[in-house]
Amino acid sequence: MKIIVPMAGRGSRLRPHTLTIPKPLIPVAGKPIVHRLVEDIAAVLNQDIEEVAFIIHESFGEKVEQDLIAIAEKLGAKGTIYYQNEALGTGHAIMCAKDSLSGPAVIAYADTLIRADFELDPSADSVIWVKQIENPEAFGVVKLNDKNEIIELVEKPKEFVSDLAVIGIYYFKDIAILKQELQNVLDNNIQNGGEYQINDGIKNMMANGKIFKTGEVSEWMDCGNKNVTVETNSRMLGFLAADKVDLVSKTVKIENSTIIEPCFIGDDVVLINATVGPNVSLGNGCHVVDSSIKNSLVQTHAHIKNANLDNAMIGNHASFDGNFTSISIGDYSVLE
Repeated sequence: MKIIVPMAGRGSRLRPHTLTIPKPLIPVAGKPIVHRLVEDIAAVLNQDIEEVAFIIHESFGEKVEQDLIAIAEKLGAKGTIYYQNEALGTGHAIMCAKDSLSGPAVIAYADTLIRADFELDPSADSVIWVKQIENPEAFGVVKLNDKNEIIELVEKPKEFVSDLAVIGIYYFKDIAILKQELQNVLDNNIQNGGEYQINDGIKNMMANGKIFKTGEVSEWMDCGNKNVTVETNSRMLGFLAADKVDLVSKTVKIENSTIIEPCFIGDDVVLINATVGPNVSLGNGCHVVDSSIKNSLVQTHAHIKNANLDNAMIGNHASFDGNFTSISIGDYSVLE
C-alpha cells in the first residue's frame, strides 16, 4: 500500500505562521498535521505501508524534505519527494508523482485530520472517504444509488443530493487506472476553474464501470486557518486524552503552576506562576511566566509572560509580554 500526499503551497490562510513553515508541518497536539494524518490513515488501512510520496513546492527546502522522509520512515516506508511548482490543481499535483502511481494507494490532502474506524470494502475499485454533515450545500458531496455505490460527485449542490461530504481522502485498488484517466485529462486540457482536477479522472473511472464506495469517518477536523486550527488542536487533545495517551513530558519544570488537562506539554517547558489549560499545546522549550493560557496552540521555544491568552496561536521562538487575548503571531515575533 502507498500513501500519496499532495501538500500544495504553504497555506496563505494561516499566515504569518506559514511564512516560515508549510501548513502541513505545523504541530497539532505536539505533532505535525501531515504526520498525524499519515499515521491515522495507516491505522485505518491496517496494512504495511510501502511508500509515502509527498508532493510539495520546491521552495519548501531541504529541511522540510528531510522531515517528511522521516515521517515515512517511522512507518517503515520509503519516503519520496515530488515537486508541484505551479498551482494547476489536484489532478496535476497527483500526476507530479506519476512514478509512484501503481498498485493499491490512498491519496490524502494534507490540511485535514480525521478519526476513523472502518474497513475498506474489498468489492470496491475505489473508496472515497466522507463525513456526514449538516450543511452539504457548502461542500462537494457524493450521490449514491440503491446499492450504496457512488454514482456522482456533486460540488456545492443548491438542492439536496446527499449529506455525505468528500473530505479529500481516496483509496484506489489500482491507482494506475486513475493515473491513466488523469493523463487523458492533461492531454486533452480538461480544466475546471483553470485547473486540472482529480474529479475529472474519477468521473471517467465511474463512466467506465468502476465501483466506488464510501468510507465514513467519525471526525473530520480542518486546519485551514488560525481559528479552526486552534479548535482542531483542542479536539485532538480531547481524543488523545480519552485514548490515555501521555501528553505531558517528564522534563517539564513546574513552579507554583497548574496544568488543567487535556494539554500537550513538550520537553524542557518551564512554567512559573502559570495556569495552563484546558486545551493547550506547548511545544518544546517554551517558557510561560505569570500567565494564564487556555484553548491555544503554542509552537516551540516561545517565551510568554504577563499574559492572559484564549484562542491564541503563537509561532516558534516568539516572545510575548502583554495582556492581549485572541492573537495570532508567527515565528520569531516579539510583542512587549
